Amino acid sequence: MMRYRALVLAVPLSIVACTSTVNPLGDYKQLSPVTNLDAPAAVGVAPRNREAVARGQYLVELLGCGVCHTDGALIGQPDMSLSLAGSRVGIAYENPLQARYPGIVFPPNITPDDSTGIGLWSDDAIANAIRAGLGRHGKQRIPVMPWQSYAKITDSDVMAIVGYLQSIEPVSFRVPENVPAGRGTTEQYVHFGVYRSR
Repeated sequence: MMRYRALVLAVPLSIVACTSTVNPLGDYKQLSPVTNLDAPAAVGVAPRNREAVARGQYLVELLGCGVCHTDGALIGQPDMSLSLAGSRVGIAYENPLQARYPGIVFPPNITPDDSTGIGLWSDDAIANAIRAGLGRHGKQRIPVMPWQSYAKITDSDVMAIVGYLQSIEPVSFRVPENVPAGRGTTEQYVHFGVYRSR
């Protein structure tokens, strides 16, 4: 597999000094990640739950969950057969201009598959992952999960998301293991972040 790094910056290019002939982004390729994806349809939903599950699907689309949790979406090539099943393209969580070998997280499978997804997670564990970035057993997750933005989501909305995620078709898809900082990888990954010039 070919390894390449991509950099997504939310800053104008004017931060690079005009007098410098060194391009700090020379090793990076600019990509156009997908920014909005349709969420997969729910299956086998009881009539009494349809409204809440439909609301959960709406919220998953609105919050952009599929952008990270769908394979290929981060590099502009989403594989919709793997919608919400995780990503083989990782996200580096350290400054690309300082860390040669950044820590990388691979967005996990959030379909209800028992072995590779959230099929065995409790409702509370899923809700805690959304609101607090906590893993299944209460372990703090890496900050690329934007849980800080979801911390104040209402109980009814978070449970609608939980109900929706539990109602979609399970997809068996295992993502690569996360890579700790300082260790190289042959897996593809992107960088997100805002970096200020000195």
